[in-house]
Amino acid sequence: MTNSHADRLNRECHCITLDQKALEQSFQDQFRDTDDESPVIPELHHLFSNTAVFIPEADVSTMERTVQAIESATQLPAYQEHALSWAPAIAHFDPGPIGALMGYDFHLGPNGPQLIEINTNAGGAFLNAELARAQHQCCTPAQQNPSSHQRLEGFQDAVFAMFEHEWQKQRGDSTTPRRLAIVDDAPQNQFMFPEFRIAQRLLSARGLETLIVDPSELEYANGKLTGGGKSIDMVYNRLVDFALETPPHATLRRAYLDGAAVVTPNPRVHALLANKRNLTLLSASQTLRDWGLNEADVEYLERAVPKTRMVSREDATELWGARRELFFKPVAGHGSKGVYRGSKITRRVFESILEDDYIAQQLVPAGERSIRIDDAVTTRKVDIRLYTYAGKRLLTAARLYKGQTTNFRTPGGGFAPVFPV
Repeated sequence: MTNSHADRLNRECHCITLDQKALEQSFQDQFRDTDDESPVIPELHHLFSNTAVFIPEADVSTMERTVQAIESATQLPAYQEHALSWAPAIAHFDPGPIGALMGYDFHLGPNGPQLIEINTNAGGAFLNAELARAQHQCCTPAQQNPSSHQRLEGFQDAVFAMFEHEWQKQRGDSTTPRRLAIVDDAPQNQFMFPEFRIAQRLLSARGLETLIVDPSELEYANGKLTGGGKSIDMVYNRLVDFALETPPHATLRRAYLDGAAVVTPNPRVHALLANKRNLTLLSASQTLRDWGLNEADVEYLERAVPKTRMVSREDATELWGARRELFFKPVAGHGSKGVYRGSKITRRVFESILEDDYIAQQLVPAGERSIRIDDAVTTRKVDIRLYTYAGKRLLTAARLYKGQTTNFRTPGGGFAPVFPV
């Protein structure tokens, strides 16, 4: 990492910080109000690491400031013109919301935080809030800064306020939504279903009735969106059909375009922030200057956003020669699907990349965390994710993994709390 103290702790501190019993009790509480007398508690071992990641407080501040610079850039008229030029038509509709629970993924290294990806339906915030509450003190008190609690006491209030603000961004009045639906395909089969239940409980406890709904349960008639016979004012959209293009999502698409329900995050937010093509704009510092971005923001992006270019067959020879310093990502991909580290690709895979829509991003190696599994010490790669709203940090979390992309299959890996030092 970029700070010698944090780096030493990540190498040498093998504390087990996770209070497994406390975490299990928390999940039992979350699922207690299901219809079953003995609710099924989801398996947790694959979701969470039992250790924390240390990062310098200065890096947390830099990441948050970088997020603010990115969101300032996306408001520039010239930026929007370019980003919307390659977006689907639905992205031109602007109902007002700015996107609930954004996720910004970073690697930390000698050159400071480096942006890897931007996500509009970033999973894990509610899970990570529960995880952070179930932590033992690590090493000595001096090595765990009090700010490592991530302002958890305010997280629930901030999340509720976020949805209220999204409602007001579209409705423009003092009313509040009565009912929200968390929408995803076959939600009970989703990897992140446990956090849907946590979000449902959190919002319902504050008076916002919350449903968990498959798109097939939605109906739209007479200007009203309903699910299970109940009217729906607002949708927390967890679909990866970012433009609502496929037939199963046609009902939601119609209600969204008619303004019958407030949908967040929505297709426009994804087009302006999370479309991977946009990384080519965010890494073009002189272009951003020419478009009117202030110099302070440009400098943050210049330091934090790796150079990114579109892949084209015309550049095949150059790209192949530079492949070991590149990471290839599909423009329309999500969840690390179809991504390749250049040093690992074969000629056959490279040919398939040239035939598809890909970006080539300057390779930024992940940081590392040393952990103990049984009696053996080993290392895991580290990604840092900032969950944000309107450029403000709601939560910081880490993911430990092994391999070329993040996953939840690595022994000792999974979500991990961040301890700033």
